[in-house]
Amino acid sequence: MRIKVIIPLLLIGAAAAPAFAVKIADITRIGGQRTNVLTGLGLVYGLKGTGDGGDFLPAIKPLAAMLGKFQDTSAVTDLASAANVALVTLTATVPANGARDGDHLDVYVTSIGASTSLKGGRLFVTPMNGPIPGSDIYALSNGPVDLEDESTPTAGLVKGGCVMEVDWKTPSVNAAGRFVLVLEEPSAGWTNASLIAKVINDSSDNDGEELAVVADQKTVIVTIPAAERLRPDGFISRIQQLPVPMRSTEARVQINEKTGTLIMTGDVEISPVVISHKGLTISTIVPAPIASPRNPLVVTKDVIGVDTTNEGGAKLQDLIAALDAIKVPVEDRIDIIKELYKTGKLHAKLIME
Repeated sequence: MRIKVIIPLLLIGAAAAPAFAVKIADITRIGGQRTNVLTGLGLVYGLKGTGDGGDFLPAIKPLAAMLGKFQDTSAVTDLASAANVALVTLTATVPANGARDGDHLDVYVTSIGASTSLKGGRLFVTPMNGPIPGSDIYALSNGPVDLEDESTPTAGLVKGGCVMEVDWKTPSVNAAGRFVLVLEEPSAGWTNASLIAKVINDSSDNDGEELAVVADQKTVIVTIPAAERLRPDGFISRIQQLPVPMRSTEARVQINEKTGTLIMTGDVEISPVVISHKGLTISTIVPAPIASPRNPLVVTKDVIGVDTTNEGGAKLQDLIAALDAIKVPVEDRIDIIKELYKTGKLHAKLIME
Protein backbone atom coordinates (compact mmCIF):
# COMPACT_ATOMS: atom_id res chain seq x y z
CA MET A 1 0.00 0.00 0.00
CA ARG A 2 1.28 3.44 -0.84
CA ILE A 3 1.88 5.85 1.98
CA LYS A 4 0.38 9.25 1.39
CA VAL A 5 1.54 12.30 3.29
CA ILE A 6 -1.17 14.96 3.36
CA ILE A 7 -0.15 18.49 4.25
CA PRO A 8 -3.07 20.89 4.80
CA LEU A 9 -2.52 24.63 4.76
CA LEU A 10 -5.79 26.46 5.37
CA LEU A 11 -4.62 29.52 7.25
CA ILE A 12 -1.46 31.54 7.14
CA GLY A 13 -1.44 33.51 10.34
CA ALA A 14 1.63 32.33 12.19
CA ALA A 15 3.14 34.91 14.47
CA ALA A 16 6.58 36.20 13.63
CA ALA A 17 9.37 34.23 15.22
CA PRO A 18 10.78 35.93 18.28
CA ALA A 19 13.98 37.81 17.62
CA PHE A 20 17.17 36.72 19.30
CA ALA A 21 20.43 38.60 19.66
CA VAL A 22 23.94 37.85 18.50
CA LYS A 23 27.12 39.84 19.01
CA ILE A 24 28.33 42.03 16.17
CA ALA A 25 31.56 40.01 16.18
CA ASP A 26 29.55 36.83 15.45
CA ILE A 27 28.31 38.00 12.05
CA THR A 28 31.01 40.45 10.89
CA ARG A 29 34.73 40.72 10.38
CA ILE A 30 36.88 43.85 10.40
CA GLY A 31 37.83 45.01 6.92
CA GLY A 32 41.42 44.18 5.99
CA GLN A 33 41.50 41.12 8.21
CA ARG A 34 41.75 38.38 5.61
CA THR A 35 43.99 35.51 4.73
CA ASN A 36 46.83 36.00 2.26
CA VAL A 37 48.90 33.52 0.28
CA LEU A 38 52.68 33.42 -0.01
CA THR A 39 54.14 31.61 -3.01
CA GLY A 40 57.49 30.26 -4.13
CA LEU A 41 59.23 28.01 -6.65
CA GLY A 42 61.74 25.59 -5.17
CA LEU A 43 63.54 22.28 -5.34
CA VAL A 44 62.93 19.06 -3.40
CA TYR A 45 66.06 16.92 -3.15
CA GLY A 46 66.95 13.55 -1.67
CA LEU A 47 64.44 11.59 -3.76
CA LYS A 48 65.13 7.93 -4.50
CA GLY A 49 65.14 8.10 -8.28
CA THR A 50 61.65 9.62 -8.45
CA GLY A 51 62.68 13.19 -9.27
CA ASP A 52 62.57 15.09 -12.57
CA GLY A 53 66.11 14.48 -13.88
CA GLY A 54 66.83 13.48 -17.43
CA ASP A 55 66.06 16.20 -19.96
CA PHE A 56 63.69 18.19 -17.75
CA LEU A 57 65.66 21.43 -17.93
CA PRO A 58 63.23 23.52 -15.80
CA ALA A 59 64.41 21.48 -12.82
CA ILE A 60 68.05 20.96 -13.82
CA LYS A 61 68.74 24.65 -14.52
CA PRO A 62 67.65 25.80 -11.02
CA LEU A 63 69.72 22.97 -9.57
CA ALA A 64 72.80 24.15 -11.48
CA ALA A 65 72.12 27.75 -10.36
CA MET A 66 71.80 26.63 -6.74
CA LEU A 67 75.07 24.72 -6.88
CA GLY A 68 76.73 27.77 -8.43
CA LYS A 69 76.00 29.74 -5.27
CA PHE A 70 78.20 27.25 -3.41
CA GLN A 71 81.09 27.55 -5.89
CA ASP A 72 80.08 24.33 -7.66
CA THR A 73 80.37 24.93 -11.40
CA SER A 74 78.51 21.82 -12.51
CA ALA A 75 77.00 22.32 -15.95
CA VAL A 76 73.47 21.41 -16.93
CA THR A 77 74.79 18.50 -18.98
CA ASP A 78 76.58 17.14 -15.90
CA LEU A 79 73.30 17.01 -14.00
CA ALA A 80 71.17 15.39 -16.70
CA SER A 81 70.99 12.09 -14.83
CA ALA A 82 70.15 13.64 -11.45
CA ALA A 83 66.83 11.94 -10.75
CA ASN A 84 66.83 12.82 -7.06
CA VAL A 85 65.62 16.42 -7.51
CA ALA A 86 62.16 17.78 -8.35
CA LEU A 87 60.93 21.26 -9.23
CA VAL A 88 57.97 22.26 -7.03
CA THR A 89 55.58 25.11 -6.38
CA LEU A 90 55.07 26.32 -2.79
CA THR A 91 52.11 27.98 -1.10
CA ALA A 92 51.63 29.10 2.52
CA THR A 93 48.61 30.88 3.98
CA VAL A 94 49.03 33.86 6.29
CA PRO A 95 46.12 33.86 8.84
CA ALA A 96 43.50 36.61 8.85
CA ASN A 97 45.07 38.10 11.98
CA GLY A 98 48.44 38.37 10.24
CA ALA A 99 51.82 36.93 11.26
CA ARG A 100 54.95 38.15 12.98
CA ASP A 101 58.66 37.73 12.33
CA GLY A 102 59.57 34.18 13.38
CA ASP A 103 56.10 32.68 13.11
CA HIS A 104 55.92 29.22 11.48
CA LEU A 105 53.36 28.39 8.80
CA ASP A 106 52.65 25.14 6.96
CA VAL A 107 53.82 25.13 3.35
CA TYR A 108 52.19 23.01 0.64
CA VAL A 109 54.50 21.50 -1.94
CA THR A 110 53.42 20.33 -5.41
CA SER A 111 55.55 18.87 -8.20
CA ILE A 112 55.22 20.55 -11.59
CA GLY A 113 57.72 18.42 -13.49
CA ALA A 114 58.31 14.80 -14.38
CA SER A 115 58.71 13.62 -10.78
CA THR A 116 56.64 10.58 -9.84
CA SER A 117 56.93 10.98 -6.06
CA LEU A 118 58.15 13.47 -3.45
CA LYS A 119 58.28 10.81 -0.73
CA GLY A 120 61.40 11.05 1.39
CA GLY A 121 62.44 14.37 -0.11
CA ARG A 122 63.44 17.61 1.56
CA LEU A 123 62.64 21.13 0.42
CA PHE A 124 65.69 23.29 -0.15
CA VAL A 125 65.65 26.79 1.41
CA THR A 126 63.30 28.84 -0.79
CA PRO A 127 62.18 32.49 -0.57
CA MET A 128 58.42 33.11 -0.35
CA ASN A 129 56.87 36.11 -2.07
CA GLY A 130 53.64 37.99 -1.40
CA PRO A 131 50.45 37.59 -3.44
CA ILE A 132 51.28 40.49 -5.76
CA PRO A 133 53.76 39.66 -8.56
CA GLY A 134 57.15 41.19 -7.89
CA SER A 135 56.43 41.73 -4.21
CA ASP A 136 59.07 41.49 -1.53
CA ILE A 137 60.29 38.32 0.17
CA TYR A 138 58.30 37.74 3.36
CA ALA A 139 59.46 34.29 4.45
CA LEU A 140 61.80 31.36 3.83
CA SER A 141 60.67 27.75 3.50
CA ASN A 142 62.52 24.48 3.94
CA GLY A 143 62.19 21.09 5.62
CA PRO A 144 61.16 17.47 5.06
CA VAL A 145 58.17 16.80 2.82
CA ASP A 146 55.35 14.65 4.27
CA LEU A 147 52.79 13.10 1.94
CA GLU A 148 49.23 13.90 3.02
CA ASP A 149 47.76 11.29 0.70
CA GLU A 150 49.76 8.26 -0.43
CA SER A 151 47.59 8.06 -3.55
CA THR A 152 48.90 11.50 -4.61
CA PRO A 153 52.67 11.23 -4.06
CA THR A 154 53.47 14.35 -6.11
CA ALA A 155 51.97 16.67 -3.47
CA GLY A 156 52.97 17.06 0.16
CA LEU A 157 53.28 19.30 3.18
CA VAL A 158 56.19 20.74 5.12
CA LYS A 159 54.71 21.28 8.58
CA GLY A 160 55.76 24.63 10.00
CA GLY A 161 58.33 24.87 7.22
CA CYS A 162 57.58 28.47 6.24
CA VAL A 163 59.24 30.91 8.65
CA MET A 164 58.23 34.59 8.51
CA GLU A 165 61.18 36.94 8.08
CA VAL A 166 59.15 40.15 8.53
CA ASP A 167 55.90 41.18 10.21
CA TRP A 168 52.70 40.83 8.19
CA LYS A 169 50.13 43.12 9.78
CA THR A 170 46.49 43.32 8.77
CA PRO A 171 45.25 46.91 8.64
CA SER A 172 42.08 47.76 10.54
CA VAL A 173 41.91 51.52 11.23
CA ASN A 174 42.71 54.02 8.47
CA ALA A 175 44.31 57.46 8.83
CA ALA A 176 40.89 59.10 9.25
CA GLY A 177 40.15 56.97 12.32
CA ARG A 178 37.63 54.70 10.58
CA PHE A 179 37.29 50.96 10.29
CA VAL A 180 34.95 48.77 8.29
CA LEU A 181 32.67 46.00 9.50
CA VAL A 182 32.09 43.43 6.75
CA LEU A 183 29.00 41.25 7.18
CA GLU A 184 29.62 37.55 6.67
CA GLU A 185 27.30 35.45 4.52
CA PRO A 186 24.45 34.68 4.91
CA SER A 187 23.93 37.58 7.36
CA ALA A 188 24.73 40.16 4.69
CA GLY A 189 21.78 42.30 3.67
CA TRP A 190 20.32 45.76 4.05
CA THR A 191 18.28 44.80 7.11
CA ASN A 192 21.17 43.46 9.17
CA ALA A 193 23.55 46.20 8.00
CA SER A 194 21.01 48.82 9.07
CA LEU A 195 20.47 47.10 12.42
CA ILE A 196 24.19 47.02 13.14
CA ALA A 197 24.57 50.73 12.34
CA LYS A 198 21.57 51.59 14.54
CA VAL A 199 22.88 49.54 17.48
CA ILE A 200 26.28 51.25 17.26
CA ASN A 201 24.78 54.74 17.00
CA ASP A 202 22.30 54.11 19.85
CA SER A 203 25.13 52.93 22.10
CA SER A 204 27.19 56.07 21.56
CA ASP A 205 27.30 59.06 23.89
CA ASN A 206 28.80 61.19 21.15
CA ASP A 207 26.19 64.00 21.28
CA GLY A 208 23.98 62.47 18.60
CA GLU A 209 26.77 62.16 16.04
CA GLU A 210 26.40 59.12 13.82
CA LEU A 211 29.45 56.91 14.24
CA ALA A 212 28.21 54.13 11.95
CA VAL A 213 27.04 54.49 8.36
CA VAL A 214 25.82 51.73 6.02
CA ALA A 215 27.77 51.68 2.75
CA ASP A 216 26.06 48.63 1.19
CA GLN A 217 24.55 45.26 2.11
CA LYS A 218 27.87 43.94 3.40
CA THR A 219 29.61 47.05 4.70
CA VAL A 220 29.19 49.30 7.71
CA ILE A 221 31.74 52.12 8.15
CA VAL A 222 32.48 53.05 11.77
CA THR A 223 34.24 56.24 12.90
CA ILE A 224 36.21 56.04 16.12
CA PRO A 225 35.61 59.00 18.49
CA ALA A 226 38.55 61.42 18.49
CA ALA A 227 39.26 60.79 22.18
CA GLU A 228 39.87 57.08 21.53
CA ARG A 229 41.83 57.12 18.28
CA LEU A 230 45.24 56.87 19.94
CA ARG A 231 44.12 53.65 21.67
CA PRO A 232 41.28 52.28 19.50
CA ASP A 233 41.42 48.72 20.86
CA GLY A 234 38.92 49.33 23.66
CA PHE A 235 36.38 51.02 21.37
CA ILE A 236 36.61 48.29 18.71
CA SER A 237 36.22 45.61 21.36
CA ARG A 238 33.09 47.27 22.77
CA ILE A 239 31.58 47.57 19.30
CA GLN A 240 32.21 43.89 18.57
CA GLN A 241 30.47 42.84 21.80
CA LEU A 242 27.27 44.83 21.15
CA PRO A 243 24.15 42.62 20.75
CA VAL A 244 22.19 42.77 17.50
CA PRO A 245 18.56 41.54 17.43
CA MET A 246 18.35 39.15 14.48
CA ARG A 247 15.25 39.21 12.32
CA SER A 248 13.87 36.21 10.50
CA THR A 249 16.25 35.23 7.74
CA GLU A 250 15.36 34.48 4.15
CA ALA A 251 13.53 31.18 3.71
CA ARG A 252 16.14 28.89 2.19
CA VAL A 253 16.71 25.16 1.79
CA GLN A 254 20.28 24.09 1.09
CA ILE A 255 20.95 20.50 0.04
CA ASN A 256 24.23 18.67 -0.47
CA GLU A 257 23.30 15.54 -2.40
CA LYS A 258 26.77 14.04 -2.03
CA THR A 259 26.71 14.05 1.77
CA GLY A 260 22.93 13.89 2.20
CA THR A 261 22.94 17.11 4.24
CA LEU A 262 19.80 19.27 4.37
CA ILE A 263 19.81 22.69 6.03
CA MET A 264 16.78 24.96 6.42
CA THR A 265 16.92 28.65 7.34
CA GLY A 266 14.07 31.05 7.89
CA ASP A 267 10.42 30.02 8.00
CA VAL A 268 9.97 27.54 5.14
CA GLU A 269 6.28 26.99 4.35
CA ILE A 270 4.52 24.43 2.16
CA SER A 271 1.25 24.82 0.24
CA PRO A 272 -1.53 22.18 0.41
CA VAL A 273 -0.18 19.04 -1.23
CA VAL A 274 -0.53 15.24 -1.21
CA ILE A 275 2.69 13.24 -1.53
CA SER A 276 2.88 9.60 -2.57
CA HIS A 277 6.40 8.27 -2.95
CA LYS A 278 7.70 4.81 -3.90
CA GLY A 279 4.89 2.84 -2.23
CA LEU A 280 6.13 3.46 1.28
CA THR A 281 4.03 2.09 4.16
CA ILE A 282 4.02 2.52 7.90
CA SER A 283 2.97 -0.17 10.39
CA THR A 284 2.48 -0.04 14.14
CA ILE A 285 1.85 -2.84 16.65
CA VAL A 286 -0.96 -2.33 19.15
CA PRO A 287 -0.27 -2.93 21.94
CA ALA A 288 3.50 -2.56 21.79
CA PRO A 289 5.09 -5.99 22.35
CA ILE A 290 6.51 -6.55 25.80
CA ALA A 291 7.92 -10.03 25.54
CA SER A 292 7.32 -12.07 22.39
CA PRO A 293 3.72 -11.52 21.29
CA ARG A 294 2.55 -14.09 18.80
CA ASN A 295 -0.44 -12.27 17.40
CA PRO A 296 -0.01 -8.51 17.68
CA LEU A 297 -2.58 -6.25 16.10
CA VAL A 298 -0.92 -4.57 13.10
CA VAL A 299 -2.36 -1.25 11.98
CA THR A 300 -1.32 0.06 8.56
CA LYS A 301 -1.60 3.80 7.92
CA ASP A 302 -1.88 5.20 4.44
CA VAL A 303 -2.36 8.84 5.44
CA ILE A 304 -0.27 11.00 7.77
CA GLY A 305 -1.51 14.48 8.66
CA VAL A 306 1.26 17.02 8.96
CA ASP A 307 0.10 19.95 11.07
CA THR A 308 2.11 20.20 14.27
CA THR A 309 0.87 23.71 15.01
CA ASN A 310 -2.80 22.62 15.02
CA GLU A 311 -3.52 25.88 13.23
CA GLY A 312 -4.09 24.51 9.77
CA GLY A 313 -0.58 25.35 8.61
CA ALA A 314 2.43 23.24 7.66
CA LYS A 315 6.17 23.88 7.59
CA LEU A 316 8.89 21.97 5.83
CA GLN A 317 10.23 20.86 9.20
CA ASP A 318 6.86 19.20 9.85
CA LEU A 319 7.21 17.21 6.65
CA ILE A 320 10.79 16.21 7.51
CA ALA A 321 9.62 15.02 10.94
CA ALA A 322 6.84 12.95 9.34
CA LEU A 323 9.25 11.40 6.84
CA ASP A 324 11.66 10.66 9.64
CA ALA A 325 8.89 8.93 11.59
CA ILE A 326 8.35 6.47 8.75
CA LYS A 327 12.10 6.02 8.16
CA VAL A 328 12.21 7.51 4.68
CA PRO A 329 15.82 7.41 3.36
CA VAL A 330 17.67 10.70 2.93
CA GLU A 331 17.81 10.31 -0.85
CA ASP A 332 14.01 10.02 -1.01
CA ARG A 333 13.53 13.04 1.25
CA ILE A 334 15.72 15.09 -1.08
CA ASP A 335 13.75 13.90 -4.12
CA ILE A 336 10.45 14.89 -2.45
CA ILE A 337 11.73 18.37 -1.60
CA LYS A 338 13.00 18.87 -5.17
CA GLU A 339 9.59 17.90 -6.54
CA LEU A 340 7.84 20.27 -4.12
CA TYR A 341 10.07 23.08 -5.40
CA LYS A 342 9.39 22.21 -9.05
CA THR A 343 5.63 22.32 -8.51
CA GLY A 344 5.76 25.63 -6.65
CA LYS A 345 4.61 24.15 -3.34
CA LEU A 346 7.86 24.89 -1.50
CA HIS A 347 8.02 28.58 -0.61
CA ALA A 348 11.76 29.06 -0.26
CA LYS A 349 14.93 29.28 -2.29
CA LEU A 350 16.37 25.86 -3.08
CA ILE A 351 20.16 25.68 -3.27
CA MET A 352 21.70 22.44 -4.55
CA GLU A 353 25.36 21.65 -3.96
